[in-house]
Amino acid sequence: MTHEIPRFEGSGLYALYYRGASVDLYLPLATLQIPVYAGQALSSNSATGERVRERFPLHGRLKHHRTSIMEGGLPISEFRFRALLLPDVHADLGENGLRVGYQPLWNSKLKGFGSKEQGATTRQSKKSKWDTVHDGRRRTHGGVVHDASALLVQAKAHIERQVNDYNALPWPHPADEVLLDLD
Repeated sequence: MTHEIPRFEGSGLYALYYRGASVDLYLPLATLQIPVYAGQALSSNSATGERVRERFPLHGRLKHHRTSIMEGGLPISEFRFRALLLPDVHADLGENGLRVGYQPLWNSKLKGFGSKEQGATTRQSKKSKWDTVHDGRRRTHGGVVHDASALLVQAKAHIERQVNDYNALPWPHPADEVLLDLD
């Protein structure tokens, strides 16, 4: 049985990391400070300024991602996260910085991991690139429009570029990492 993420209040920024040995695609990232996904969870609706109904937006978002990883057939015990509680405006800026600086695979080449199902129209849409490669989420109802083999080739090339360019990242890479289990 897997453990739940400890519950905490607040909004902010987070990054997901692969730290395993069983998924060949992600193995080159296992020892590097390169997230596979970066995101944010805000305390207010940016379009209306209204408060989000949930008191735990960041915690809820991580739980949602935990479920997606498991349903996608990936070993949850091999994923970790970092989270930083921040005001919404700083989370927006931070997420953009992580996405631009690291170009996480699930934000760039395998898009669709973080999307939220919005209702009947989303259920009729086609499978995302992430869901094409990691099939299994209950929420994906649409047909396949992407070639999984081609996506894997693109993903491997992207990871190779990330690894090769790692030392050129504009911020330091701490040797002592503090990552929390997603399981």
